[in-house]
Amino acid sequence: MKVEEKEVGGFKTKLFFLDKFIIGIPTEIGPRILYFASTEKPEFNLFGVLPDVGMQTSEGFWRVYGGHRLWSSPEAKPRSYSLDNKPVKIETDKETVTVHGNPETANSVQKTISIRPHPKGGIQVIHTIRNIGRWPITLACWALSVMKPKGFAIIPIRSSKVDEEGLLPDRHITIWPYTDLSDKRLTFTNDFIFIGQDPEAGSPVKIGTMANPSWTAYWVEGVAFVKEFQKKEGEYPDFGCNVEVYTNANMLELETLGPLQTLEPNDTIRHTEIWRIFDVGELTPTSEKIKGNLEPLIG
Repeated sequence: MKVEEKEVGGFKTKLFFLDKFIIGIPTEIGPRILYFASTEKPEFNLFGVLPDVGMQTSEGFWRVYGGHRLWSSPEAKPRSYSLDNKPVKIETDKETVTVHGNPETANSVQKTISIRPHPKGGIQVIHTIRNIGRWPITLACWALSVMKPKGFAIIPIRSSKVDEEGLLPDRHITIWPYTDLSDKRLTFTNDFIFIGQDPEAGSPVKIGTMANPSWTAYWVEGVAFVKEFQKKEGEYPDFGCNVEVYTNANMLELETLGPLQTLEPNDTIRHTEIWRIFDVGELTPTSEKIKGNLEPLIG
């Protein structure tokens, strides 16, 4: 496995070359993935890096940092915003990179992210949360990626009849209090929800749903970043969401979630994403373009 060192957004980062992809893991914060690119476009980092953006919490100033991170859902403050500003342990074997977060004793969890090539192409990103406390806790794995700005997110919401006559609802949308459904960044079609990232936007937007089929994507500058995942049985957070998108003037977060589970002490919960990159050229947020130019590549 080829490894290089690079500064990304002011952070010391190890670049791991896995198959046709470059994964950048910072050594002094995390667990995070700050860099994701293909070897065909090694300087085109699909992730946004925001070293100074954040908020004050009871623990101190929490920074977004950017890139990809692992949280637990449902969201709560200060639990979700526990500081991840200490050096992390990185382990490698022949084709797997694993980054271990520091124990979050106040939250009774420890987080781990493992990255390795997927047998059918792409990168497999395995998120693990372990209960390090003394009593059961209930949570869901929540994988968040801060994307390169000025693109748009794609959530598939294909119809699937619940009953033979189509009398029962088959889809839903979760809306956060600050979301204005008339916002120009939101576009709804029969098959997709599109959410644009606008650096001139004045207020945030967040929307979630149960994706059908189980993938989500982000397009920027001719490149599509796709996350595929497995829909598991169970209750999902936020009124039943496995994909959520948050955006403001600084960033767009492309998020997937697993179902809520109760962990006994020392139990673990896992959520896996398959990351793929496609050079698709110009795309517009329309069903026709996604069906014609992107979905055939996803398969």
